[in-house]
Amino acid sequence: MTGEVVSLPDIEPSLVEITRTQSPKQPPPPSSLVFGHTFTDHMLTVPWHILEGWGTPKIQPYGPLGIEPSATVFHYAHCLFEGLKAYRDPSGKVTLFRPDMNMKRMNTSAERVALPTFNGEAMVELLKQLVRLDKHWIPDKPGYSLYLRPAMIGTQPALGVGPPREALLFVICSPVGPYYPQGFKPVALYGTTEFVRASPGGIGAYKLGANYAAGIAAQKAAAAKGYVQNLWLHGPEHYITEVGTMNAFVVFKLPDGSYELVTPPLDGMILPGVTRDSVLGLARDHVEGKLRVPDLTDKLVVSERAVTMPEVKAAAEKGNLVEFFGAGTAAVISPVDRIGYLGEDIHIPTGPDGMGPVSRPLWKLLTAIQTGAVPHPWSVEV
Repeated sequence: MTGEVVSLPDIEPSLVEITRTQSPKQPPPPSSLVFGHTFTDHMLTVPWHILEGWGTPKIQPYGPLGIEPSATVFHYAHCLFEGLKAYRDPSGKVTLFRPDMNMKRMNTSAERVALPTFNGEAMVELLKQLVRLDKHWIPDKPGYSLYLRPAMIGTQPALGVGPPREALLFVICSPVGPYYPQGFKPVALYGTTEFVRASPGGIGAYKLGANYAAGIAAQKAAAAKGYVQNLWLHGPEHYITEVGTMNAFVVFKLPDGSYELVTPPLDGMILPGVTRDSVLGLARDHVEGKLRVPDLTDKLVVSERAVTMPEVKAAAEKGNLVEFFGAGTAAVISPVDRIGYLGEDIHIPTGPDGMGPVSRPLWKLLTAIQTGAVPHPWSVEV
């Protein structure tokens, strides 16, 4: 023993082994797609062992995983995931949207539950190889894309609470259509005071399976009251945190007639969404004159600050609540027209198309960047 620290292998894209399916499937008609129900021909797997580091990446036919029933993922929730999309522009070029952000967040989530971290740039290269193989699954219609679901699970076959000695990183792909195929339909939220999504020092800021499982019963309760999803509140002040599984945005009208775009700060309870960061980035660049967002007012203030339901309610009563929306990978922008709060409904203005004066131009530019209609460094060519 020399006492030297041995560096174990990280993920290495050049070692990838590709096994093409012998039974390729026919992609279904785009109009028949249901989000997350159809999967492409191939998947990516990369094993990890505490004594060996990351193993050989494999792109192989989509199929079941061989995991023992004693694997830690089934008992102690060693499970995390990501979500991002690949787009095809009219010329046929395929791009990923900000994959570096997803890999950075995936590593942060892994650290939180004692799963292994990895080289994010190497994983992006493997994502590109997987998408190249299955890019014909991206429907050739506006608004359609290929949804990528990277995930990592603890696979050590042993009971006992502790860091897993074995793990598996895998990626599956699903062709998806526009979240609102018939146009934007604003949703009604229930400002829940019965359930709590996250608390300081907890896991709210990480994309872990445990975060989502705990919210399903609360969503069912909201649906029983006639609402589509929960608006997660925190503390006796009823601070707004998230909209279902999306980041929350509010637009207020200020006394001088300008608008304030507000989203809660990343305080450890809120997921650092890629779409959230993109919306803030475009809005700030517009305000600072670095980028022009067509049809967006110049009289705009962009704020990351705490916002409460009493503030939203008071603004609605005074006519100063301009709009409320969620932001996330699946829907990009999801407008809200009603919030149930303490026994009454707060109604929120929406335009004829279901959107508002701030969300609409930001959504238009963001989706144009995603689809390649507007060139931007956020789009990474496959």
